[in-house]
Amino acid sequence: MNGTTPLAAGGIAFALCAAATAVLRHLALRWELFDRPGGHKSHRRPTPYLGGIAIALSTLVPPLVLAGPALKPVAGVLVGAVAMALLGLIDDLIPLPPPTRLAVQGLAAGVAVMSGIVAPLTGSVLDVPITALWIVVVTNSFNFLDNMDGALGGVTVAAAAFLAAGAFVSGRPAIGLVLAALSPAALGFLLHNWAPARIFMGDAGSLFIGFVLASSAALLVTGSGTVTAAAGLLLPTFVATVDTGVVLLARRRAGRPLLQGGSDHLSHRLHRLGLGKRLTALALATLAAAAGVLDLAMTLGWVPAFGAVTGAAATAVAAVILAQRVRVYPAKRPTTSIRVRR
Repeated sequence: MNGTTPLAAGGIAFALCAAATAVLRHLALRWELFDRPGGHKSHRRPTPYLGGIAIALSTLVPPLVLAGPALKPVAGVLVGAVAMALLGLIDDLIPLPPPTRLAVQGLAAGVAVMSGIVAPLTGSVLDVPITALWIVVVTNSFNFLDNMDGALGGVTVAAAAFLAAGAFVSGRPAIGLVLAALSPAALGFLLHNWAPARIFMGDAGSLFIGFVLASSAALLVTGSGTVTAAAGLLLPTFVATVDTGVVLLARRRAGRPLLQGGSDHLSHRLHRLGLGKRLTALALATLAAAAGVLDLAMTLGWVPAFGAVTGAAATAVAAVILAQRVRVYPAKRPTTSIRVRR
């Protein structure tokens, strides 16, 4: 693998995803595979999906063709990512029960962990199940983040790009090459998903993206210190983590089901503050880029790990709390104890 390989992989991934998304959109229209509006969904017209398949293929094919055997160190990540894409595709076509989804996600995370990916958060054998659980949780966090045109695509472009840079700096070229393809692949998809979106990525794309980013972050901190591991896990997944925190706290306070869909995510709150869908997607991508810059600076030794994780954690907590001030739930009707005569 030489220095031009990541650039070649990125260029091919962008072009391939842009073209494949157009083809898959045509097929989705022909087969009537639509994500229909209704309930908590914010789009107003039936929109085809299958875009996630284009993202997955465009992320995996260029590195496999250009590097081949050099990707053996990240085989666990690739196998798990393929499983996530297939799981998401099946769920897009025939909705699966949550236990089935979690079981497959747990197996995929187990494959990644058994391949040697273990985040040293406790320094004990508990790090193995903790890493697997973290991968599953963050994978689903990215899945939930796919709730507005361009939102997850923009975050992926920024997060994957900086994580790829960190991978090459850390001497992990195999996973760096995969991430170097994921970022431009997401950009190619955005040509079709930018508001107003003409196609969605579906669970096939969001689960694939979440698994790749979560597993990559865990891989890059394997063998590091506890503080570095904590920062290295939080920063690349910062937007998805904050979004999940915002939603869980809000639903807990409102007495709503924690895992039920709703228009109460960070993107919806920014939209309610007056940002259009495009500006909302840009804001989330910018936040992901800022976290990525801090993560890369830490990797280069320009920022101490303790300062990075402390600053990121404090910012995350503040964002979660401040977001609660944006009203997203309908006001409760006042109740009265006055008896009415009949």
